[in-house]
Amino acid sequence: MADGVLAGKTAFVAGGSSGINLGVAFGFAEAGARVVLLSRSRDKIDVAVAGLREAGYEASGFAADVRDYDAVEDALKRTHEADGPIDIVLSGAAGNFLAPAAKLSANGFKTVVDIDLLGTFNVFRASYEYLKKPGASLIAITAAQAVTPIANQIHACAAKAGVNMVTKCLALEWGPEGIRVNGIAPGPIADTEGMRRLAPTPEWEAAYKATIPMRDYGTKRDIANLAVFLASDAAGYISGTIVDCDGASGLTAGSVVRIDKT
Repeated sequence: MADGVLAGKTAFVAGGSSGINLGVAFGFAEAGARVVLLSRSRDKIDVAVAGLREAGYEASGFAADVRDYDAVEDALKRTHEADGPIDIVLSGAAGNFLAPAAKLSANGFKTVVDIDLLGTFNVFRASYEYLKKPGASLIAITAAQAVTPIANQIHACAAKAGVNMVTKCLALEWGPEGIRVNGIAPGPIADTEGMRRLAPTPEWEAAYKATIPMRDYGTKRDIANLAVFLASDAAGYISGTIVDCDGASGLTAGSVVRIDKT
């Protein structure tokens, strides 16, 4: 990862207290950005911010639910007041679980759509007034489910398809103001809750890896490196694009997704 490519920039990371998003936050920080995290849990935010600071990076955080527009807007406003125009916004808050459609409740479907899709809209829309124009880079964390139907994932498929369209529509509408909007679709990433659920045993993990053309999971560092690139001036003419970072696993998506029927 290129040191200093984001020097002097402010990066706001929604869903940034754990997992892939926290990995991206560290990537932004290593590249020189000031990092502001947002997540529902105050305790998790405090731990994540402390970890960044202990590593020598400039970081702060807010506790807010991405489904609460006013709370998200307040965090972005306060970030702007403290640091000036925001250069980078990453929206990565997500919820998911395996469930066949015939057993999925309306509330279960709505919960995932509200966190993933409404949450992405809220973060990006609330950030608009506080972005650096021109020059801001917005990044949505989406998934292969956005374009590939997968059994037991109707809620996530619908939500992520919406996230892709939010990304593309905003790139279309906000491009004239110099705002770039892109998405990252991670594939199977090691040491994440998603993979622990999809492949909870060594046997399932081996079966899953056997379907991946590169025969292994990706890493949080892989996603962070891509996010830093998209946020940097090196990607200055890239907008409205969903970038897969999946070891070509999208070409075989859905082949090993299972659910316990007991």
